[in-house]
Amino acid sequence: MKILVINCGSSSLKFQLIDSETEAVIAKGLCERIGMDGSQLIYTPAGGEKQVTVSPMEDHKKAVSLVIGALTDEKTGVLSSLSEIDAVGHRLVHGGEKFASSTLISEEVIAAITECNDLAPLHNPANLIGIRACQELMPGVPQAGVFDTAFHQTMPEEAYLYGIPYEYYEKYRIRRYGFHGTSHSFVSKRAARMLGKAYEDAKIIVCHLGNGASVSAVKNGKCVDTSMGLTPLEGLMMGTRSGDIDPAIIEFLAHKEGMGIDDIMSILNKKSGMYGLSGYLSSDSRDLHAACEEGKPEGIRTVKTYCYRVAKYIGAYTAAMNGVDAICFTAGIGENSPETREAVCEYLGYLGIAIDADQNKKRGEDVVISTADSKVKVMVIPTNEELAIARETAALV
Repeated sequence: MKILVINCGSSSLKFQLIDSETEAVIAKGLCERIGMDGSQLIYTPAGGEKQVTVSPMEDHKKAVSLVIGALTDEKTGVLSSLSEIDAVGHRLVHGGEKFASSTLISEEVIAAITECNDLAPLHNPANLIGIRACQELMPGVPQAGVFDTAFHQTMPEEAYLYGIPYEYYEKYRIRRYGFHGTSHSFVSKRAARMLGKAYEDAKIIVCHLGNGASVSAVKNGKCVDTSMGLTPLEGLMMGTRSGDIDPAIIEFLAHKEGMGIDDIMSILNKKSGMYGLSGYLSSDSRDLHAACEEGKPEGIRTVKTYCYRVAKYIGAYTAAMNGVDAICFTAGIGENSPETREAVCEYLGYLGIAIDADQNKKRGEDVVISTADSKVKVMVIPTNEELAIARETAALV
């Protein structure tokens, strides 16, 4: 079965065509600057060279049309016709409390997703545009929605409720939802296999550390807590997002700086995190680690704070599960920064964790980086959200 995986952003569209039986990527690519000048399609067939096509894309429907054209191109395409696409899997950011698992797209499902738009105003509308475009261009092809929030819907009430008047949960469903669920699910299942334990018998902490970052506690095959909240702003300090702060800081800044709520939220989302704490040096951990090596205080304080926050969440989630079998690092920083992993694990000696320095140097592969006598296994597991979406889609069709 050939499954087209679509991930629509507000001005971009990432795609992969995956063979669900072999799990091989047949082709992949990206549409950039949709609705803007300079829009282009980047397309790479398996075993072939990357191709860049500059072409106007007034909307996502045009972008999907160009993707289909590339996949079925006589010279460089990988499909003889559109009919070879058996299903389309869509990444959907926010399903609220309405979706605890992936689902086939119907008009009722689209209406329910639309009702969640207030919870993800930047992402959900774009995701829905991608669905509509595929429906128009590929009528009759099954479409599936895979939600970032669904994996975390198993959290118990004490983990997802906030200490604010309960009426706001009843009225507006204000609660912790969590994100990166597709990644947390994929990595935790892989970790259980690497442990040689049944997923239902394992206690696993997943650290998804990228420009956006979150931690999850997965106990007996179910997520019991995660660091992101109502929105992706809560939790760890991230590339440009603040993560956890005292809510009174918002009022304090409003009075001191004369800013409105929109201005403050823009700062917390776009000018904070590693970028803000480093004095706007960089939001990229590679730049900040280089600054550390040069002895620059802005790099040192930022990297130390970042790693401390990750370690704090690992400690909290170890308590939440009353133990832990494996701690997993994934995503851009988690997979590619031995320095970050080492610094985080230096806080975890009380768990009997010891890191193998040579193993920790490895990148881009499944690897156990703890020593043979470490009481808790520490792993690096590259995430693959597109494959996870393809698997979920294949299971539904």
